[in-house]
Amino acid sequence: MSRYNLTHLEQLESEAIFIMREVAAQFEKPVLLFSGGKDSIVMVRLAQKAFWPAKIPFPLMHIDTGHNFEETITFRDKLVEDVGTKLIVRYVEDSIKSGRAVEEKGLNPSRNGLQTITLLDAIEEFRFDAAFGGARRDEEKARAKERFFSHRDEFGQWDPKNQRPELWNIFNGKKHMGEHFRVFPLSNWTEMDVWQYIASEKLRIPSIYFSHKRTIVNRNDVLLAQSAFITLLEGEVYEEKTVRFRTVGDMTCTGAVESDAGTLEDIIQEVASARITERGARADDRRSEAAMEDRKKQGYF
Repeated sequence: MSRYNLTHLEQLESEAIFIMREVAAQFEKPVLLFSGGKDSIVMVRLAQKAFWPAKIPFPLMHIDTGHNFEETITFRDKLVEDVGTKLIVRYVEDSIKSGRAVEEKGLNPSRNGLQTITLLDAIEEFRFDAAFGGARRDEEKARAKERFFSHRDEFGQWDPKNQRPELWNIFNGKKHMGEHFRVFPLSNWTEMDVWQYIASEKLRIPSIYFSHKRTIVNRNDVLLAQSAFITLLEGEVYEEKTVRFRTVGDMTCTGAVESDAGTLEDIIQEVASARITERGARADDRRSEAAMEDRKKQGYF
């Protein structure tokens, strides 16, 4: 079929598959970073299509903060079993115990930023030279600066002012020893594209993406789920609300949204009318105006 006859989603799928095949051709040891969230679930389906009928030719890797939604971990393990690929898990807790990372101080420490250390150590441990990520340019202004092939120096750092041009879908994967690339096949996708693709492919997703009853606390307009990792501050109380999550991450900083969306069709309609991005409910992005960019410069996802 001519590319001019493809639907919008088919064009995005074709572009992402092309990028995945380019990585397989240019790099020796790629890995797909997998969180159990919707974007990484779509990435797994794209990888299946890119290399069918062979199996996915690289492992999945989850950097586990230990502050997880139980539904996400259960889903992760079931998906890996169904797909028949290898899953590597590396734990932030191990980085803390070894002295590589230091737990935040205070009543409500988050391990979200500590993932960077564990991730960079895992990339060095396995000598991965390319790491697929599910980041999209519509999520956050720092991610909007990323190229498809995002170069990282020998320290795993990203320089947003010194990126390689990508003209006519020509991707430059040349690197020196110790350097690697982060690769973002979903860069041109939007949250709506992801949900429509999930619906069209009939992909299973964790239940927390759908409306459900949950005990939460409202902290600075971020609805945080009750967990052993959160200590109530003065004046805070837990209450039960009907919510769902637009994004999956560390429970200490991933906020829910009040919602009655119980089906994919409901979610798609809700996203169409939303006025803030999905990361608007992430407390870690509110720490400063450049919170995400600062983390990415240090080697974050």
